Amino acid sequence: MGVITSFFRALFLRGGVEQLGTATTQVIGALRPHATRQLELGHDAFTAVQSAHAAEFQYARAGRFDAFVNALNRLPRPMLALGTLALFIYAMADPSGFGHRMQGLAEIPEPLWWLLGAVVAFYFGARETHHLRMHRGVTPPPAPRPTPAPATPAPTSNPALADWRATQPPAMRTPDGP
Repeated sequence: MGVITSFFRALFLRGGVEQLGTATTQVIGALRPHATRQLELGHDAFTAVQSAHAAEFQYARAGRFDAFVNALNRLPRPMLALGTLALFIYAMADPSGFGHRMQGLAEIPEPLWWLLGAVVAFYFGARETHHLRMHRGVTPPPAPRPTPAPATPAPTSNPALADWRATQPPAMRTPDGP
């Protein structure tokens, strides 16, 4: 009996409930991770990665290598356009040679043409998307729509209520009554 009494005294009189709660939380935390804490840690990690990525691109480089790469990135479109015009000129200048080259192109398997089309489409599509994103200004938020005026309820006539109000003494009548 003395052990049980001392246990309850220690539990309830000296902050024992708080210690029991702390111990229970620690045991449960060891068995099952705290979901909110995991979300907080995930958010902190994401924020750290985003700020590190933003710090990388904070200052634009203007070196010779960057200018060279930018020039290389600008070459494919003019080369394709000028190459197409050169094919027309070649077809007019040497029709038999052009015919042999086109027969060689006809021998290329169709899946390879599909692959070439996909590469070109992704290249130009990604480039166009990049330029659209870069030149898109911040659009202002849409103008708020005017709120409609509150509709006044149509007066309802209730003959029974009117009769009842008429029978009431004047001190009991409501202001909206007769």
